[in-house]
Amino acid sequence: MSKKTVKQKTSLGKMLKRNRRIPVLALVRTHRRIQQNKFQRDWRHRKLRIKK
Repeated sequence: MSKKTVKQKTSLGKMLKRNRRIPVLALVRTHRRIQQNKFQRDWRHRKLRIKK
C-alpha cells in the first residue's frame, strides 16, 4: 500500500463527503429542484483528481 500524506488524506475525506447522496428530506422540501449531487461520480470509471 502506498503512503498518503496528511494533505492527501484530508482531500480524500472532503471528496468522500461531497460524494454522499442528497438526503431524501432535502429533495422533498425543495420539490425535487435538486435532483442529483453534481459531485457524485462513478468510482469505477472516473478518477479522483488529486493534486500532489
